[in-house]
Amino acid sequence: MNSIFSIHTIRFIALILIQVLILNHINFLGYINPYIYILFIALFPVKNNRVVLIMLSFILGITIDMFLDTGGIHAGASVFIAYIRPVILKSSFGTIYEHQSVKFNTVDFGSKLTYFALLTILHHFVLFSLEIFSISKIILIFQKTLFSSIFTIIISVVVTIIFTRKSK
Repeated sequence: MNSIFSIHTIRFIALILIQVLILNHINFLGYINPYIYILFIALFPVKNNRVVLIMLSFILGITIDMFLDTGGIHAGASVFIAYIRPVILKSSFGTIYEHQSVKFNTVDFGSKLTYFALLTILHHFVLFSLEIFSISKIILIFQKTLFSSIFTIIISVVVTIIFTRKSK
């Protein structure tokens, strides 16, 4: 239990630092900006308390907001995906999720990619909708969501492949 807590604490801090120090300085063509900090929410253990995840997601998002001076949009998007995560887990993993036995390093690549894609697209859509906050700029919201999501998904998959252990 203590090692699990320390692993998640290290992941929480590392993802914030990577996001703030490296990834926030990437703004390619005005549309592409990866937000890898959502990996904390995506990889949080399924068996843990949902309220704890929502609270940690708020803390994660508001921390990113403090560094970016964005007024709570990251916190709102993070809390949204933490709240809707069980629905996405069920649609991505099916019966494995229903039995509470999802282990991200043992599921097949297609399910993992679907899960990351759904979570990322929802997060980015809420994030850019709150950032732009104008229905007349819906095309811009979709463009930023699409391009940033693709880049975030690629980085997320690469990071999870590099840092996960294969269990037998």
